[in-house]
Amino acid sequence: MVSGTRAGFAQTLRQMAKVWQLYALIALPLAYIVIFKYGPMYGAQIAFKDFSVTRGILGSGWVGFEHFERFFRSYEFGRILRNTVGLSLYSLLAGFPLPIIFALSLNYAGKRLFKKSVQMITFAPYFISVVVLAGIILQFLAMRTGIVNLIIGWLGFEHVNFMGTPGYFKTIYVVSEIWQTIGFNCVIYIAALAGIDPSQHEAAIVDGASKLQRILYVDLPGILPIAVTLFILNTGHVLDIGFEKVLLLQNPLNLRTSEVIDTYVYKQGLTAMVPQYDYTAAIGLFKSVIGLALLLTVNKVAKKIGQTGLW
Repeated sequence: MVSGTRAGFAQTLRQMAKVWQLYALIALPLAYIVIFKYGPMYGAQIAFKDFSVTRGILGSGWVGFEHFERFFRSYEFGRILRNTVGLSLYSLLAGFPLPIIFALSLNYAGKRLFKKSVQMITFAPYFISVVVLAGIILQFLAMRTGIVNLIIGWLGFEHVNFMGTPGYFKTIYVVSEIWQTIGFNCVIYIAALAGIDPSQHEAAIVDGASKLQRILYVDLPGILPIAVTLFILNTGHVLDIGFEKVLLLQNPLNLRTSEVIDTYVYKQGLTAMVPQYDYTAAIGLFKSVIGLALLLTVNKVAKKIGQTGLW
């Protein structure tokens, strides 16, 4: 039994040695995942402890769910959760279908030069850093010197304080996000459209199908598995907006609608006079658990209705 196991292990090593180049390629990404994704999970236990830097993780006292209860009872909990979910759902509902529509439009563009030019122009903003993008938004929407307000003034209307009005924050965030990512996101759907069997379109044309009918009955079913997979992945990040862009666009006037979980954790855990590592770790763990639950739920629902799931 033992000798057979050793022989099988030796055979596996020999097979791996034949394609060692492939294993060398995945070694660095695998090391990155293990070190920076799974390694920090050890420190997640401070969410259940009264963490002290001097005592360390193991030496800190156990407090159970005290930090979670503190967050749930906080007067800021409801506002922060509403802002986070509202901003995330707004981004998902407004930004998810647009790359599909854009990809379908480019797929039926007649002139190749026009198609490539539009694709390059819309893809370029994806490489703009978040800091630069936030600076562009603030400059364009400045109340006195911004180009948007200058145009509003030329039309005879009063200038609008876009960044100082809480009700405008979500729309500004979502529109800028769509502008920056639509070209990148549509590449996936363009690749999926390229994989559809051309004979299906030929048969549809012979049957007299219009372009709209070809989109509805050939293209959309062809890219639906990819769309469902991406939707499931995006749903798992409902509470994971990220703090960089929100923080850069945030100011005391729009804080009522711009404060989300990630910015709250950043302020409480890093910039506060007394950083609360244990409290913010509990909030981060809560966010991760909710994201995992949503991912599992949406994946199960997608499989129930006959669509492709992640597993």
